[in-house]
Order: sequence, then structure tokens, then C-alpha cells
Amino acid sequence: MVVDDPVPDEPVLVADRVGAEEDDAWEDEARWRGGGPRRWWGWAALALSVVGFADSLYLTVDHFTQGTPFCPATGFENCAKVTASPQAEVFGVLPVALVGLLFFAVMVAVDLPALWRRGGLLGRRLAYGRLALVVAGIGMVTYLVYCELVTIGAICLYCTGVHVVTLLLFVLVVATFPVMASVSGEEPE
Repeated sequence: MVVDDPVPDEPVLVADRVGAEEDDAWEDEARWRGGGPRRWWGWAALALSVVGFADSLYLTVDHFTQGTPFCPATGFENCAKVTASPQAEVFGVLPVALVGLLFFAVMVAVDLPALWRRGGLLGRRLAYGRLALVVAGIGMVTYLVYCELVTIGAICLYCTGVHVVTLLLFVLVVATFPVMASVSGEEPE
């Protein structure tokens, strides 16, 4: 079934895309309450996740090459001071930047737009998984911002970019969660 111009308030399911014959069972099984997911939710989440991944990748490469981030290194904005601090590693072993990179790699995978429109049990599990990830992410960001402002006394602009992206993902996932978790129907056989 091909949908040329879906009505914005109608739910869009994976079975609505071209070549989704194997997903035809989803069309009858999934019934969204609250109008279903909007197309832009998945695309916005994917874009934010890719930006966070790129920023975390830069910080991870910088950590392992022991380079100095390309940003001010004086005063309150001091990336070198932040990225070389003891708080830049979890238990003195695992770089925080690598934790962020792994977080955003998983977020990119679960934020593929087609997965935002998936119904049934898989759709609910993805919604709960996204929620758990962003709650953990915002918890880590809260701790890291505290470390930057109170313990280290400096901020890193690249780290702040990751923090802002994580906050925006948190807001998007929490705001859309009631609709995303409300799909009825069971997995097709």
C-alpha cells in the first residue's frame, strides 16, 4: 500500500511504505491512540542523535590521541582543563567521551524514523527503551555539568554541545512517550 500524501493527523505505520509486503500484518494489528507518531519525530531524533554522535566522536578521538580540543583554553571556557580532568574518565578507566559515543550510537540505531512508526509489542519496547536511554543520558549530563561548574570550574564547548543535544533528545522522547507507548495490538505471527 503506497501513501502519496498522508494526512498529518493520521497514524503512519511501517506498512504504509513502499515494499512493506512482509509488514502487511502491522497495518491491521497496530492502532495508535493520540493520533500516532508524527513523521518529524523520528527525523528530529535521528538528526539530534547523529549530531551527538559526531560531537562525541570528536571528543573520543581527542581523548585517545591526547590532543587539545579546538576551543578556548583560558578562563571559564577551557576544554583542555575539562577533558584532562579526572572527571573525564569513569573510575579512571573509561573515557566519558567514549560512553557518550556508545550512547549516541545506540540512539542513532533506535531513532531510525521507521522504528518511530513501528507498532505492536516492538513499538512499545522501543518507546520504553528510548525513554530509559534518555533518562540515563540526562542523569549523566546532570552529573557532568555539576562536575564542570563546581568541581572543575570550567566548561568545554564541545561537552556543552553534547549536553544540549542530550537535553533536546530527552525533551523529545519524554514529550512523545505517551503516544509512542500507547499503540495497541500484538506482534504479528
